[in-house]
Amino acid sequence: MSLVGSYVALSKPLAAAFPVLLLAWMRFGIGALAMLTWLKKPADEPPLTPQTRGLLFLQSLLGNFLFTVCMIYGVSLTSATSAGVIMACIPACVAVMSWLFLRERVARRTWVAVACAVIGIALFSLSKPEHPAQSGSALEHDNAIYLQWLGYALLLCASVCEGAYSVIGKKLTGAMGPKRITSLINLWGFLLSMPFGLYLAWGFDFAAVPWSIWLLLLFYALAACMWTVWLWMTGLRAVPAAQGGVFTVLLPVSAALVGVLVLGERFTPLQLLAFGLALASVVLATLPSRLALRVGRGAARPDD
Repeated sequence: MSLVGSYVALSKPLAAAFPVLLLAWMRFGIGALAMLTWLKKPADEPPLTPQTRGLLFLQSLLGNFLFTVCMIYGVSLTSATSAGVIMACIPACVAVMSWLFLRERVARRTWVAVACAVIGIALFSLSKPEHPAQSGSALEHDNAIYLQWLGYALLLCASVCEGAYSVIGKKLTGAMGPKRITSLINLWGFLLSMPFGLYLAWGFDFAAVPWSIWLLLLFYALAACMWTVWLWMTGLRAVPAAQGGVFTVLLPVSAALVGVLVLGERFTPLQLLAFGLALASVVLATLPSRLALRVGRGAARPDD
């Protein structure tokens, strides 16, 4: 999640240089080339069942494709700040969905960690100035308020899609290795975005893109499609989905740190408070595991 926040903060030039769906298609394409050897089934891995195939498609559809579409169009109808506040519910979505679909027993300490994560992300978003995405003339229309609520609904859908991505990933790690999951959901993302990518690539002037943007695209593709997904899936093999969802709080934290250390921005007092809550949520989420290791015998009580 820290790596995700880093490349999100550094990807603004990419969004300015390429149409979003073309950028997504090229990202998945680079990732597919980098993970060709990961597609091969290991000898000790059972054949894919119809259920596993469906989960792979669903994870890519929700986490890769629909999440991006809902987030982009949701922000276009509202604002970046609204998006940050609404998407602060992602840790809660993961916790609730893991409880409903994976039958995980979520400890009280984990729920407190989720609450701290939600508040921390919301404070990070509220500490930034509000920039409405619509133009002034658009806001004067009678249906502007309805478009804004549509944007809120799309952002909420994006949060649910991201929560489902983590829960489905946890389910898949019981049947497949992290490398193969990463490569297959990326391949599905490439296929899903291909019609849009081909259409946008037809009239795009690739020669006008400077080499520095191409290098940034390479880093973005490898980080977004390969490194972070593999790390996430590897972690989910040992960590309950609800606890893993808390770590999404590190995305805005690392993005803010990149802004301060690389882009010359400054922390506001509200951001420092959010930073403290974010770290507290991670400590609370990991503390039960540390206690279990310290005890060294038996299992820790769920509510410890």
